[in-house]
Amino acid sequence: MVLWKRKKKSDKEQIPSGQIIDNSQDKQLTHDLVHNIDTLTNVFQKDTDFSSRTFHIVGETPAAAFYISSLVDKEKINRDIIHPLQETNSRADRTTLLGKKNLLLSLLYDVLYYSDGEIVSGYDEILDAILHGKTVVLVDGYHDALILDTFTLEKRGITEPESERVVRGPREGFIEVLQTNISLLRYRLPVPEFRAESIEIGEKTKTKVAVCYLDNIADDDLVLEVKKRINDINVDRILDAGYIEQFIQDNPRSPFPQVQNTERPDRAVGNILEGRVVILVDGSPFALIVPAVFNQFYQTSEDYLSRFIMSSIIRFIRFVALLFSLTFSSLYITVLSFHPEMIPAQFMVAASSGRAGVPFPVVVEVLLMEIAMEILREATIRMPQQVGGALSIVGVLVIGQAAVSAGFVSPITVVIIALSTIGSFATPSYNAAIAFRMLKFPLIILSGIIGLLGLAIGLMFIVNHMLSLRSFGVPYFTPLSPWNKEGVKDSFIRAPLRWFKERPSELHPKDRIRVESSVKEGPTNPLANRKRGKS
Repeated sequence: MVLWKRKKKSDKEQIPSGQIIDNSQDKQLTHDLVHNIDTLTNVFQKDTDFSSRTFHIVGETPAAAFYISSLVDKEKINRDIIHPLQETNSRADRTTLLGKKNLLLSLLYDVLYYSDGEIVSGYDEILDAILHGKTVVLVDGYHDALILDTFTLEKRGITEPESERVVRGPREGFIEVLQTNISLLRYRLPVPEFRAESIEIGEKTKTKVAVCYLDNIADDDLVLEVKKRINDINVDRILDAGYIEQFIQDNPRSPFPQVQNTERPDRAVGNILEGRVVILVDGSPFALIVPAVFNQFYQTSEDYLSRFIMSSIIRFIRFVALLFSLTFSSLYITVLSFHPEMIPAQFMVAASSGRAGVPFPVVVEVLLMEIAMEILREATIRMPQQVGGALSIVGVLVIGQAAVSAGFVSPITVVIIALSTIGSFATPSYNAAIAFRMLKFPLIILSGIIGLLGLAIGLMFIVNHMLSLRSFGVPYFTPLSPWNKEGVKDSFIRAPLRWFKERPSELHPKDRIRVESSVKEGPTNPLANRKRGKS
């Protein structure tokens, strides 16, 4: 039996969507359930996924539930909210329940199967709850509302990150759901000192941002500075971690990244244990790590899972590949155009004969090929995976061979550009690799104008700029400038793990000792002195 009827309003009486909340007298709920229902219905009257369900609490008191159907778990609403509110075991139970002075408190603490619930009275709080996937329950005669968390979201499974694949190591990666990402960190840091503080950014998107750190290790001033920079962001939208990165970096005009991003939980945890702060953004599978220094962008989590000699050699190869990709094309122009005497005679003859008939100067030839390679690389990334592989093969083999056959470029130039491009792929971090790829073009132009002097000037400008950079106050070239003996153990080389007894001093961690000095330097050999055949 329906105990009340909603009043139908004519079109002239209908209030435009959202406007009713702006009226001062409608900021709070009233005791009239019909009025409250009309208010919320008018706000969401144009939303197809807005749903409401009217019912009677234990068959007597009128009530209504409101939610966004695309954000909630309907089964949970039916099972854990509407069903227990409508049913009780006996008439005495109904009498006892309805006789309570505050029915809402009784429902929240004695009837509903929810650990996360609250009672509010303001429309702003109610609208915010509905838009965040919560269910609002209104009861006739009460100017308060029950807020119950029924949010659910379709999400992809935890898979290996595409951008940070490893041969040896965990196969887990962050996904777009913030709570899942926090759980991946907490799973690896089961200590009470782990903190994950939430901040809401974006006037329209209301994006949740989590600042994660270890309270007994991370410097308090660093944590406060990170939270201050995030709170100072005043924009209407935050759609990915990249938005946060651009707002909090020290020098936004620099081509070099000053904030490290990663999809790997193990890498994020490793940096948290050193005293850094990790920033997670709801809706983004990338975690931001601050502060970040130059050598971090050329390290991988796999470096710490292999023997230190092999890891050190691989790291050295990465840095050589970096210099190779940055300077090889410019050095080729310098030597061939300004300093041919530096090339042995037999190689000079081969280079000169290969360039016979090419109508362009060396600098123009190299620039055209570098631009073509960047276009090809960008097209390969944006194309579907099934087509991208075929496009790269066609671009490198067919177009390159056709250009040589037509006489537009020389074979030696194609080889130089190919080696330079391959060297850029050795950089583990994409945002660091793209910075050096773009800086390659000014070096090519300077080398084509004034030769070796231009290349030297360009490199000096790059190094000087990197020396001037800071990431949350930490020098970008740490531990080389300023020099830090402990930090060098984990920079261009990777020393044995037992040597890492202190955390990076530039981070000013509260607890600098990582490994106690009593740890033994090597294993014992209990079987070495035993004779064969004896136990």
